[in-house]
Order: sequence, then structure tokens, then C-alpha cells
Amino acid sequence: MKAKQAWLADYTWEIVTAQNAVLCAAKNALHKPTSDGHAETKELWLLQHTQSMRLDEAVDLCRRCHRKAPFFFYNGNTFASIIALLIKNLALPAEEAYIIRSLASHIVAGVATDEEVRAFREFCERMDQSQAG
Repeated sequence: MKAKQAWLADYTWEIVTAQNAVLCAAKNALHKPTSDGHAETKELWLLQHTQSMRLDEAVDLCRRCHRKAPFFFYNGNTFASIIALLIKNLALPAEEAYIIRSLASHIVAGVATDEEVRAFREFCERMDQSQAG
């Protein structure tokens, strides 16, 4: 597994939007773009989601997009679910995958503790070292 790659390349803006629609439908919530954050978030996503980056940078892009609130509801869940899907595809033991998904989702949602952020960064550093070694 390469530490620096186009982690989010398969997740087009249409997929992001569809993911938000699914989450909203499940809770009977309004699925609609916001007037303040949607265009700016879409532009940021389109400019960066296909770039090669480390996993922690992909998580940070999702966190930044969540903070811009492109949709009326479930912004955090939308971007956290994308990261969770991405991590699910890594060849990690089940327990480690669960922990890494949880850490990444907390970071995206903006609720991670300093300890969680540190643990996730250490995981990413180990990935970088295993690639270099």
C-alpha cells in the first residue's frame, strides 16, 4: 500500500452529493446545497480530491470540506463516511481497520481528542515508513 496516493480520486463530487442524499433520506432530512458553502466546497474538492496525498491529508481535506458546510444536513457524516469507505478498502486487520476508521471519522467531524489525532498521525507515519522501507 502506497502512503502517498490519490486516495480520494474515485470520489467525484457527484458521489459526495449522492452520499449526502442517501444520509438525508435515511433520516427524512432536507438534502439541498447551502448558498454559503456549497460552491466553495465543490471547487476545493474538484481541485484537490484527485491529487496524490498522504492518508492524513485526505482526512484533512474531508474535515475542511465538512467545515465549509456544503449541504444543509449531515456534512460531517457525508465526509466521514467517504473516509470510512476508503479505509475499509485498505488491507488492515479488522480490529485495526475499525480503530483507524473511528479515528479518521472523529477527525473529519471535528470531535477528535488530541490523543486520537496523535494516534492517527502515528498510524500514517508507520504507513509512510513501511513504504520507504
